[in-house]
Amino acid sequence: MGTTAEPSPAGSDILICVATSLEGQDIPREIAGQTIAVVETGVGPVNAAFALTRALARMRPRVVISLGVGGAYPGSGLAPGDVACASSETYGDLGAESPDGFLDMQTLGFPVIAGDVPLFNRLSVDVQPLSRAVPFVTCTMCTGTDDTAARVAARTGGAVESMEGAAIVHVARLAHVAVAEIRGISNIAARRDRSSWKLREAIAAARTAAMAAIEDRRC
Repeated sequence: MGTTAEPSPAGSDILICVATSLEGQDIPREIAGQTIAVVETGVGPVNAAFALTRALARMRPRVVISLGVGGAYPGSGLAPGDVACASSETYGDLGAESPDGFLDMQTLGFPVIAGDVPLFNRLSVDVQPLSRAVPFVTCTMCTGTDDTAARVAARTGGAVESMEGAAIVHVARLAHVAVAEIRGISNIAARRDRSSWKLREAIAAARTAAMAAIEDRRC
């Protein structure tokens, strides 16, 4: 099942989405008079979209926060243990391969959100609670080589990669709910080397930053 934790009552002010139980540990259910619900979505965009959609059918939070860890692309200026929020979210591998290179959804002519101003791979994030706000990228296959990291970063302009963020932002925008994304950097998204990862430090950094932002009412 994609969701293993049920959201809190419908009156919750803030809904935090985490992909795994580890990322959701030690999150309080109230800060500075604001109630908090936590949904464990499972990994990947489909699980994330399903879990958030189901949660929003039961409750109407003031803001949705996608919280967790991510990899930083080389050249982003971010290192394992750092934390950042999303200034935008981009579907990094949604499109088509061609002999001339990657074709994004705008090139293909298929918006992911239709409307007066159609949105394609890049989605804006309307709540940016941290001083370090950078473009985030969502990929269904985690980057594991230097070549792929260079291509994705060049194509998207992204700094931080995850597997769920764009789906959370996508659903929140469709539901007209404010959304933020905060991630601690667990690794450099290049040649895969788990011995250099700082997973627990990244989780702690993201959680601390998110709780401080909630307490200060920055999100």
